[in-house]
Amino acid sequence: MNEKLNELIRKRKIVKNDFTTKLVSNELKEAEYDLKRAKNSLKEKDFKWSIVKAYYSMFHSARALLFSKGFREKSHRALIEALFELFVKTDVMEEKFISILIETMEMREAADYRYVYSEIIAEEAVKNAKIFLKKVKEILTTE
Repeated sequence: MNEKLNELIRKRKIVKNDFTTKLVSNELKEAEYDLKRAKNSLKEKDFKWSIVKAYYSMFHSARALLFSKGFREKSHRALIEALFELFVKTDVMEEKFISILIETMEMREAADYRYVYSEIIAEEAVKNAKIFLKKVKEILTTE
């Protein structure tokens, strides 16, 4: 384990979690559900909710990856840091996927806390969620 990952564990930003395929499977089901709701909300022109659900699709996808390595996050930002250490630094995932996760998290925060959302932002969030979920499924089927 690398130094940054050990630091995340030491600071309890991520914790060891018993790996089960059921946990991973449940997170993927939630990711798919949230992506479906994001797409439906976009069609219904509920752009704020579309952004929120797109982000949570990505969040659950990311959790599936983390669970597959036997960890659980204590915050959204810790989840991102752990994914970087476990998947980007090991060349399993390209850094661009972390970038779109962060970008979509910021879209969700802007929609939720600053009431900044639009059709264009919602379309981008949904596109990001589709790409991210596809990549996560690829990783999980090759591990």
